[in-house]
Amino acid sequence: MTRKQTEAARRNVQKAQAGARKKKTISKLSPKTRSELGKQGAAARKRGGEPGHRLEDRTRQDLYAEASKLDIPGRSKMGKGDLIQAIRRAR
Repeated sequence: MTRKQTEAARRNVQKAQAGARKKKTISKLSPKTRSELGKQGAAARKRGGEPGHRLEDRTRQDLYAEASKLDIPGRSKMGKGDLIQAIRRAR
């Protein structure tokens, strides 16, 4: 997925979640919306953290492990964004 697609998917999920909060339940959303939410969630779970995928899609733990392999100093105090930048610089 491209960054634009990822951001669009995130917006769609947030919009659906906001709608669900108003209605107090996801079951009141349209079947199409529920289906799309399920597909997006499944795709995110499937790709999350696997090597070969974008750094932004990985968890902080995965990024920390990668930083350890690259022996990046100060990695324990870094957040996810900092780890991504440090890994890119180290490669």
